[in-house]
Amino acid sequence: MNDTSPDLILQTAAGFMMSKHLFAANELGLFEKLADQPLTLDELAKDLSIPSRTARITADAMVALGFLEKQDDRYRNSSVSQTFLSGKTPADLRPFLRFWNHISYPQWLHLEEALRTNRAVRGDVDLDPDQQRIFSEGVAAIQAGPAHALPEKYDFSRHRKVLDLGGGVGEYLMPILDRYPQLEGTLFELPSVTEVAKDALAANPVGSRINIVAGDLFEDAIPEDHDALILANVVHYFDYARNLELLRRIRERVLAGARVLLVDFWTNPQHTEPLFAALMAGEFLTSVGGDVFSEEEAKGWFRETGWEYVQTIPLEGPISLVVGKAI
Repeated sequence: MNDTSPDLILQTAAGFMMSKHLFAANELGLFEKLADQPLTLDELAKDLSIPSRTARITADAMVALGFLEKQDDRYRNSSVSQTFLSGKTPADLRPFLRFWNHISYPQWLHLEEALRTNRAVRGDVDLDPDQQRIFSEGVAAIQAGPAHALPEKYDFSRHRKVLDLGGGVGEYLMPILDRYPQLEGTLFELPSVTEVAKDALAANPVGSRINIVAGDLFEDAIPEDHDALILANVVHYFDYARNLELLRRIRERVLAGARVLLVDFWTNPQHTEPLFAALMAGEFLTSVGGDVFSEEEAKGWFRETGWEYVQTIPLEGPISLVVGKAI
């Protein structure tokens, strides 16, 4: 035997326990109950409406993982939980954890099947209205950082009308229009998503400047007369050939000089870095049969579909922007 340790195996294999503990604590409202003051175990159990024994199990697990701190007999939120999970700040990731708990976690149980068959396990099964809301709000929450970084790092002053294709609930359009008041926006999404988007846009001051169009990227006419087109977290839904088809369809609807902005989890040429992007390939495969792609692959798409590569701009975390210009 050499000195090699099994720690990597044990730590990785225990990842599902860490995830589910965090999801359960979020669902129980643990971090919200500790948002205003530290609580004893009995106080916490009463506020959560669960037995003291199980309150201890979830709270101590969160202490072990760094989401809570324990001093004497009182629990308090750690800095990361108070910032992102307490509901006390605009940086609220609680909807994202609900999305992964209710939508993603069950899908990952079928990863092996998806790997063997090269097919999504959810396939064409539609989300019910409640699931669609959880999905849309969860994606919007995790995309808030890069969505706000986009208008700070890319100059939209050269544009007049922005079309967000597959734009969710408008999480990318709203910060852009807020920063650039001269712009008009169009949100193009599936009918089931536009119903959720209407509520989100109605609650935002720039929502009145966004026109909502319901449709399918491959089946319905893509709105014309836009000089900036966003595909944020869309290309990972499809394979290489399908993305070529999509970029050709878009190119047919714009004039030369228009820009296409691809926002996604771009990887290195080997698809091994960044780590989060490499892992997300399993998420996209199991849910929709999708994949992750490299910046080099995006440049290849441009060459084949009438676009010219312009630049790559890191946004936040593993998410970057790849820009093409219609030629």
